[in-house]
Amino acid sequence: QVLLVESGGGLVQAGGSLRLSCVVSGIFSRYTMGWFRQAPGKEREFVAAITGNMNTYHVDSMKGRFTISRDNAKNTVYLQMNDLKLEDTAVYYCAAGSRIRNYALGYDYWGQGTQVTVSS
Repeated sequence: QVLLVESGGGLVQAGGSLRLSCVVSGIFSRYTMGWFRQAPGKEREFVAAITGNMNTYHVDSMKGRFTISRDNAKNTVYLQMNDLKLEDTAVYYCAAGSRIRNYALGYDYWGQGTQVTVSS
């Protein structure tokens, strides 16, 4: 059983920053890790992914503001979010899979999500 637990969400003003964390049980280094988000009434949206050997992929629209990273020694993947905007408000999920994919069905394991709310 692979368990993923996100943390770090919260309420932040527009222009602020948050760092999300996701701790993973199991053989962490073998998984490609992804971050997704889902706003109310919208589809789950891919944000970024990182392989076990640190290759990364970021969605163009968030590149430069959001950065994915991982610490294999801590079984943790991070999402650093800077210059947050109102439209970044969503539940953010981490996911584990076998390769970088930009769609939710490409990942096998999911966390429970953490709420990020950006206020004006």
